[in-house]
Formats: sequence, C-alpha cells, structure tokens
Amino acid sequence: MLMLPEQTIIEQIITGHHDDPFAVLGMHNTLAGLEVRVFLPNAITVSVINQSNQCVVAKLQQIDSRGFFAGLISRRKKRFDYLLDVNWGDKTTRIEDPYAFGALLSELDGWLLAEGKHLRPYERLGAHQIELNHIRGIAFTLWAPNAKRVSVVGEFNDWDGRRHMMSRRQESGFWELFIPRLQFGQYYKYELIDANGNLCLKSDPYALSTELRPNTASYISQLPTKKKMSLARRKANGFNAPISIYEVHLGSWRRHSENNSWLSYRELTEQLIPYVKEMGFTHIELMPITEHPFDGSWGYQPLGLYAPTSRYGSPEDFIYFIKSAHKAGLNVILDWVPGHFPKDSYGLVQFDGTPLYEYADPKEGYHPGWSTLIYNYGRYEVLNYLTGNALYWLERFDIDGLRVDAVSSMIYRNHNRKEGEWVANHLGGTENLEAIAFLQEINQIIGNVRPGAITIAEEATNYAGVTLPPENNGLGFHYKWNMGWMNDTLKYMSLDPIERKYHHNLLTFGMLYAYSENFILPLSHDEVVHEKRSLIDKMPGDSWQKFANLRAYYGYMWAFPGKKLLFMGNEFAQGREWNFANSLDWYLLDDNHGGWHQGIQKLVKDLNHCYQSIASLYQLDYNPEGFEWLVVDDVNNSIFVFARRDSFGNELIVISNFTPIVHYHYRIGIRQKGEYREIMNTDSNYYQGSNVGNLGFVISQNIGSHEYKWSIDVTVPPLATIYLLREPLSNDCDDKK
Repeated sequence: MLMLPEQTIIEQIITGHHDDPFAVLGMHNTLAGLEVRVFLPNAITVSVINQSNQCVVAKLQQIDSRGFFAGLISRRKKRFDYLLDVNWGDKTTRIEDPYAFGALLSELDGWLLAEGKHLRPYERLGAHQIELNHIRGIAFTLWAPNAKRVSVVGEFNDWDGRRHMMSRRQESGFWELFIPRLQFGQYYKYELIDANGNLCLKSDPYALSTELRPNTASYISQLPTKKKMSLARRKANGFNAPISIYEVHLGSWRRHSENNSWLSYRELTEQLIPYVKEMGFTHIELMPITEHPFDGSWGYQPLGLYAPTSRYGSPEDFIYFIKSAHKAGLNVILDWVPGHFPKDSYGLVQFDGTPLYEYADPKEGYHPGWSTLIYNYGRYEVLNYLTGNALYWLERFDIDGLRVDAVSSMIYRNHNRKEGEWVANHLGGTENLEAIAFLQEINQIIGNVRPGAITIAEEATNYAGVTLPPENNGLGFHYKWNMGWMNDTLKYMSLDPIERKYHHNLLTFGMLYAYSENFILPLSHDEVVHEKRSLIDKMPGDSWQKFANLRAYYGYMWAFPGKKLLFMGNEFAQGREWNFANSLDWYLLDDNHGGWHQGIQKLVKDLNHCYQSIASLYQLDYNPEGFEWLVVDDVNNSIFVFARRDSFGNELIVISNFTPIVHYHYRIGIRQKGEYREIMNTDSNYYQGSNVGNLGFVISQNIGSHEYKWSIDVTVPPLATIYLLREPLSNDCDDKK
C-alpha cells in the first residue's frame, strides 16, 4: 500500500510551491517497502528500471492527471540506482531521476561559503558539469536564503519551474540540484518564488557565460582551467619596470565598415594586439568586459561579473585574445567594478525578495548619481562573491591586473551625496569601513595567492595610503591613478600660452606629492567624453599650435615620474569626442589630412619605445633619487627643465617649452659634464613640427649656472619637449658649487 504525502503536499509539488521537493519526490523508505514518486507533466505512463540489470521493477500509478506518479517496490528496503521509462504518447524515453541524487555541497564548502572564506566560490556555485553515480550532468547551486522555492528552468524542461525544483540547505540558504545528462551549451535561468510570494526569473550571479542582450539567460559553459603567471609578466608589472598602458573599449576601437558591427575577440586578436605592440605600449587595459545590459554604460554597470560579454564572442575566444597578447609580450589589465550594479529585475536587485546583495537602506545602498545599487560589504556571502570574482579573472583567464573602478564611491558613504542622503558609520564618520576592509582583504589575498598580479585604484580624493600595505593602514593597491596630476596638467594645457605664466604651479605642484603613492599618469576615456572635448580640441591656438601643444604635453608626460596610460584614439589625436557606438576615426591617418595625426601617432610610438629603452625614465619612478628639477622657476618663459636618473646615475635631461617662442642659447646648470645627445624632439618635422633643435647634441661647458659648476647651452624649440641623454666624457663628477 502506498504511503503517499498529504494531498496538500502533492498539490504544492504540482503547482510548484513546495520548498523541499526531495522530501516528497524520488525514492523513499516506507513500512511497506521502497516508494518512488515523480512529477512528470504530460507523461502517460512511468516505469522504474533497475539500473544494474535494466529490468522493470515497478510501474507507477498516476496519482494526479497533471503528472504526479507513485509506486511501491515491495519487499525492498535497500535503496538502489534506478532509471525511469517515460511514455510521452508519441515516444518513450529512459531518463535518470534528478531526485535520486544526494547533496552537492560538502559541509566544508557550505561552511566556507557561509563564512565568506571560500576563495573560489565560483567552483561550487553556479552551473558545473560533474559526475554522480557514474552519470554526467550539471550541478546547479544558488544562494537565495529567503526564497520560498527555487527551480532551474530552460529549454530542457520547457521553462517549467515545476519540473526541476531545487533542494534548500536550511542551515546556509543555498539551493542545489543535479540534473543528469544535461550538457554544456544550454541556456538556463532560476525561477524563484521570492520572500514576498512573487514569481520571478533571475539570471545566475555565477554564470560563466550569458545570452547577448537584450536576452538575459545564463549559458552552461566550461569552467576555464587555472593558469600560471610567467616570471616575465610578473616583472613587467613591477614598480621599476616601464609601464605604458593602452586603454581600450573593445566595442569601439574599430568596427566593421560595412555595417558598423563589432569586431569579435578573434578579430581583435588579429588587429588590436599587433597594433598595440607596434605602438610600443607594454599593457592593454580593457574597459569592463564583464556582462552588462546597457551598451552606454561602457561595461561599468555589470550584472554578469563572471561572464565575459557575449558581444564579441565566447569565453574561449576571450581567453584566446589574452593568450595572444601574452605571446606578443603584452600584459592585460581588466577594469573591475565591485562598486555598484544596475537595478535590472533579472539581476541581483532584491534577488530573493530581500536586499540580498545590496544594503537595505537606500542611504547606504543606492548611488543617486548613477541610479545603481551598492554591494553590502558587510555580508559574508557578498564578499565571497566579489573576492572570488577577482581571483577568477586572474587565475582562470590569466589576467595580469585589475583596475578597480570608482574606489572613492566605495570608501566614502557621502560620495556624490547631499546632506541627509547618507548614513554615517558606527563611529560617526564618512568612511564605509566595510568597503575599506574588503579592499584591504582582496588586495592581501591577491598578493598571497597571485603574486605578480597588480591592482590599480581609480581614487580621486586625498585618501591617505591607497598604495600602502593594509598593515600600515593602507588599502593595499599596487598603483593609483594620479587624478590630480591629470586635472592640473590638462587645465594648464588648455590655457593660451600667454596665460600660462600665471599658472606655472599647475605643472610643478604634482611633484609635491609625487612620492605619496605609486602613481599612474592617466589620460583616460573619462577626459574625452560628456562634452569635455577631445585632447587635441582642448589645446589652444590654430591647427599648428594645437598639435604642437599636444606633442609637447605628451613629451612632458612620458618623462614625468609615474607609469603612463593613454586612452585609444589619443595616440593619433582624434578630433571628436569618443563615441562608444562607433569606430575611432582611423581615416584621420590618411595622407589627405595633412600628416598632423600621423605626426602624433609617430610621436607616441617613438615615446613608448624611447621610454622602454631608457631606464632613467621609469626605474626610479617612486624614488626621489630619480628626479631633480633643474629649472623650475622660469615663469615668464613657461619653460620647465628636469633630470631623470636611474639607479646607476645615468641621466636624461627633459626640457619643455609651453610657449610658441624659440629660445636660443638657453643655459641650464647640470650636475655632470658630458655630451648630451638629443634623442627626442617633439618639434621635429618628422612629427610635423618646425624642426628647431640642437643638431643632434650639445656638449657641457665649464660655466656655472643654477648652482652647478657645469652647464649646457641649448636651443629650445617652440611648444615642444626635448630629451637630452647624457653620454659621459672623461673625468665625470658630481660637482655642485
């Protein structure tokens, strides 16, 4: 005699409202023997097959015409592996019962996930191919502690949430289900009855791949293998290495001319990587490629943190791109956004009917400026989600570094908020102490688990110690964007040369704090959008002066202490603002545009190669011994002169003139006598300049100047920067008066 559940329980199974289907479905021990219960809508008959001998051991009764079947295997007390023969009317299929398999998460995994200590939660959460009882299938695991029911839905079950209801782990709020025979290549979502009784469809927060927007399903795909970081790539990230970063938005670097469609990861591999290498950059920085619903967010409002965007291809295609960059000798940096996420209903917002990933209070959990939500950094499972994601990109995709976006918005509760729109921390301060602790911890974890990988902070305030170790009360980043330098120098360069003498300090002030952090000098995408104008359009004067100003500025930047970053298009002085929906204006490099843009492109290429070949320009970026002002007070002429030195005392002298006036016989005091070879002149006619210079070199003279015994007499070209590399003569000395 069948020992059936109460009719109300059966009704909950049929209507998809039961939160523990394993307690009802599958094989169960009863006083009369083993009882098998299944829910298979549209099935005509169901039989139980002993897997070991393939014999029919029971024909199940149809308890409810909507698809609930049950049957007794009398005189059997010991469970066994079984299959189901299902007659659908037009065909019969033999399937495994998903409710015949046990728990998926081990106790250790469950504990680590609940405590936020699982370094690689993506290995357990999400959708993964595993083998249970010699059967391959997909294991689904989801965190949704307040949901009343969670199901896996997809084409494989007609998107019917009643067919594959998941089992809840009461102690931790994780849901799990193994679906036998399911394979890679299937789309899926989670169907939830949330804490408020609402039925909703959600994408998998741990999805490794997704549908192309506007579709929102997750995609079952292979977890990439772990990869080791080579010693050469570790060294290329070092403080004493030349780092010149080309920042790229993959969707608009170049597009297909015939229909304006995106290049794929594979096409970008063939076109972008050789270009970046030829141009002399050492690193490619990718604006976020994590999956995002809105093209106009440029990737900075992601919803699929574990999925490379399907706009340009598959995860395997993206891995091919990264591997090819490494083969070309380029390191890859990924922009990473743990600061906020959008409110799209299929995403993380109110995931189980409660503020699961976000802070509950809008004064803590809502960005008014971006209309996005803020992660709850005080919740262990959320920290696990983010920390695991950082390691995922570094270990599984072999990314060399993460540039963390909008750090200021994370560490300050009052960021971009008016009075009354934010909540103080428990100490009464403005800092988000949980976010600070998270950044410190993730930087420590990366340092321990992935040595050689770097993290870079976009942090625009005067927060002290962004690149100090956490044990010294720092955030633990390796590098920080120098937003102050960028703002000051661009403001200076936008002035008419006749006005610059009144703002001389804008170019010198940066040295007062140059060694307070490990800085990168950024000319990023943010400076060429939202009516800020392109870099070339910021420059004053006629066409000749605009291009001369930009060349002089680049020459100054590449010699100033700090690593370099340049956004795509700036390397050939694109005239219009960047537009994410179109390709860069490559036609400007055609011969019929006067060679102006070609000149900028040639200069940037030469600056990069010069930068890599001369240790004085990079080796002591964060050591005061690597820099010295030689002329810092020539306000009336807007001339700046400084020396860069390496650890062996080799010296390069940099002279910048930010007026259109040529200066002949300009005398500069120097520490060491020698022949100074002119290795860079941004006024060269090769770059479309006026070709004023020093005929290749100048020789030091025993004439005192600027408190030094030795000096050089140079010709300073108009609106230009020149580099003079010292080549020693006999009896060199460091001889100050």
